[in-house]
Amino acid sequence: MSDAIPAIEHLVPHSGDMSLLDRVLFADDSSLVAEVTPKPGQLFCRDGEIGSWVGIEYMAQAIAAWAGLQARARGEAPKVGFLLGCRRYQALVPAFAFDAPLRVRIELQFLADNGLGQFECGIDSAGQRLATAQLKVFEPSDTEQFIKESMQ
Repeated sequence: MSDAIPAIEHLVPHSGDMSLLDRVLFADDSSLVAEVTPKPGQLFCRDGEIGSWVGIEYMAQAIAAWAGLQARARGEAPKVGFLLGCRRYQALVPAFAFDAPLRVRIELQFLADNGLGQFECGIDSAGQRLATAQLKVFEPSDTEQFIKESMQ
């Protein structure tokens, strides 16, 4: 993988307020570390805090960034994928602190030829583990056709 990591908006299909990650710090063929700094007023900020449940979306977007880097390495545009499920999400804090950078780490456990994958994920801040999960994802070869067939 190239040493130059593109800006997050070139890696994920999310845009505007839905693009939650700030940047990718590290990536290789099986893992990625992204950074996000929660701020007041951001999407999913409720009652003056960003609940730790948002960590699942941070993890999913880190996986999307990893998939976007893989696609770019093949000369393709990043594609839309799907979060199929989450196992064992454990949040060790009720909310993420504002203005404290979070490191979102994902590691590929398997990726099948049909686009089904599983990642071990974690969120850390200042050397402390804040959340962990195992996410299952799916990236169909033809997203539009997959959606069309799923709607029938």
